[in-house]
Amino acid sequence: MKKIVLLCNGGLSTGILVKKMKASADATSYDCEISAAPVADAEVVGAEADIILLGPQVRFQMEVVKKQVSCPVVSIDPMAYGTMNGEKVLNQARKEMGD
Repeated sequence: MKKIVLLCNGGLSTGILVKKMKASADATSYDCEISAAPVADAEVVGAEADIILLGPQVRFQMEVVKKQVSCPVVSIDPMAYGTMNGEKVLNQARKEMGD
């Protein structure tokens, strides 16, 4: 099972996106765990993540986060984030992980 973590400032909008990503994963029977956390917790939550997705509002912290974790760190497509397109963001994560 893949573990996908979304990082943002506070978690409100990212929490909505997580729900939509979970619905997309369920619809395609993709076995994964998706969660959201503040970017300040990157080192802790990233320890067991297969990929970290950064919300557009924290993408400027990408290099800092990359130094804290050993998994891939990518910025969520801003258009997909803005429209809360869970399917597109999940597909972005899967592509980055080679799924």
